[in-house]
Amino acid sequence: MLEVKNAVVRYGLITALHGISLEVNKGEIVALLGANGAGKSTTLRMLSGIHSAQEGEVIFEGRDITKVSAHEFTKLGISHVPEGRRIFPQMTVEENLDMGAYSRSDSYNEDIERMYEMFPILKERKKQLGGNLSGGEQQMLAIARALMSKPRLLLLDEPSMGLAPKIIQNIFKIIGDIRDSGTTVFVVEQNAAQALRIADRGYVMENGRIAFSDLASNLLDDPRVRAVYLGESA
Repeated sequence: MLEVKNAVVRYGLITALHGISLEVNKGEIVALLGANGAGKSTTLRMLSGIHSAQEGEVIFEGRDITKVSAHEFTKLGISHVPEGRRIFPQMTVEENLDMGAYSRSDSYNEDIERMYEMFPILKERKKQLGGNLSGGEQQMLAIARALMSKPRLLLLDEPSMGLAPKIIQNIFKIIGDIRDSGTTVFVVEQNAAQALRIADRGYVMENGRIAFSDLASNLLDDPRVRAVYLGESA
């Protein structure tokens, strides 16, 4: 579904991504792990068109999208849930969901109801302002808003950041449910253990490069991952 070939992203004189290559197959959950500053969020911004690769290619469903503008990506079938959620705090839950469907020309009332089934707390809060929701509720709203465009590929940036352990478990269960419903998921996450337990495959980034990759189950058992990301002795 998605293939990145030798992509380089620079911010002025700073090279953030040094020729990375990765792929995501239809129906997978793929996790991207790494320390702060490794280049994970830059990778997601490249995949959603916010930053274009100066070198290399990004191919989505056989189409070169390397230089496609960010506002076109939802029409292509890619939705991005950014780090920090970025909901519209002065809009209600329902209005936020409406904004998620802005690029659609068909009726989406059934999809709003589907979001309320997936996230029951949002139905209870549908007339509340997004800014008045808890952190976990805002994360659910950000994911639901992204799903309103009916993406084939969902990009998630640090979905568990700042959330309580019980909420984190719920968020990762929801991510699994999203994949099971037919949406492919590419997730950036510092909570390596949780991410790898639901993922099919994983990549590990270090200093703007892909250091290694493997099946998620193998990465969970890899002594390098266990030492650096799970806090266990190698």
